Amino acid sequence: MSLYDRYLAARTRWSEAAVPEHIALVITERDLLNPGAYATLESFFYWAFDYSADRVMVYVSVLDEAVVQTLYHSLSDISTPAPLAVRLPEDSERVDTPIQVSIGLGGKAEFAKAVQQVTHAVDDGSLVVDDIDESTIERHLVFPTDPDLFIKTGAERLSDFMIWQSVYSELYFTDINWRDFRKRDYLRAIRDYQERQRRFGE
Repeated sequence: MSLYDRYLAARTRWSEAAVPEHIALVITERDLLNPGAYATLESFFYWAFDYSADRVMVYVSVLDEAVVQTLYHSLSDISTPAPLAVRLPEDSERVDTPIQVSIGLGGKAEFAKAVQQVTHAVDDGSLVVDDIDESTIERHLVFPTDPDLFIKTGAERLSDFMIWQSVYSELYFTDINWRDFRKRDYLRAIRDYQERQRRFGE
């Protein structure tokens, strides 16, 4: 670890400001084609849990559906500091693991599935229309918790992931490509989060 990395690590640990407990990361299928990309992802998980995260969500945006199964098998084999679940686009059941990787299961599709489930509940009489509120939708989302910090590498734009849950998340964009992402870049994101005053939409 370089002197600068040690400095960032010390500032992060000694700060009285909170660190994010739930982190979401967005990368692309092309990011994972680069040499060392999976090793970087493994390191990312260890960095997150080493700095007090208790849940990490990763969204791999996919343009070519033909690579989904390859990504699934490769991601399922990586080393992690906590139990991992890899989710496919057709998955609709919740799983309660500290680390989840979603391959191509975007927020629009997740929200549509939640609405379908609510509609079926109304049809079978187990739910009354007047009782439907935000919490009803949230109970049917695949990813139940809201990220504190949302990290996006590469281009500075939002992706179709956890669009409901990330409404009040802190967004951190970096122009560093995933192939070049290092621990210092992760710590910069954490330090940026610590220096913000969260308002939760207020």
